[in-house]
Amino acid sequence: MTPWQVRLATKIIRRGGIIAYPTEAVFGLGCDPLNYTAVENLCLLKHRSLSKGLILIASQLEQVRAYVSATPAQLKKLSSISTYPVTWLMPAHPDCPAWLTGKHESIAIRLTRHPLARELCQQLGHALVSTSANISRRPAARTALDVQRLFGDDIDKIIHADTGGAMRPSEIRDVISGKVIRPA
Repeated sequence: MTPWQVRLATKIIRRGGIIAYPTEAVFGLGCDPLNYTAVENLCLLKHRSLSKGLILIASQLEQVRAYVSATPAQLKKLSSISTYPVTWLMPAHPDCPAWLTGKHESIAIRLTRHPLARELCQQLGHALVSTSANISRRPAARTALDVQRLFGDDIDKIIHADTGGAMRPSEIRDVISGKVIRPA
């Protein structure tokens, strides 16, 4: 992906659009987490209830601090490097928008290692909604062509690049209990 394509994708996100982009295992759909209309449109596109909550990805810890009420030990877990991608359920900050947490008191956060997803977050200067590119309860898209077949022109930008090669979406783990919610 060229720097120009990254700039175009970030402009689309800033104006309330939805993009599809590769992550560690599958393609994700993303938008500005603080833009309610964009989040609502993304959930409508997926046939996903806002009550389920969403994952945020970021390139660095500072991009998610405002969304969480976490202890230093919990933040250290979020920052830790593992051999596979881990999404952490973190205690949500009281000011974290309900459209991100859904019916939960936690928010799902991952510091992404996918180079393109990291670059998007770096260029945006903030976290990005990251939900699998699929219709709710169906398999996630693994290629840009899969995304095109699923969503057609309903996506503002599809980034044509490779996923990180992981066979399964990220593990989801509760930061307080350590319980694995979704295995890798």
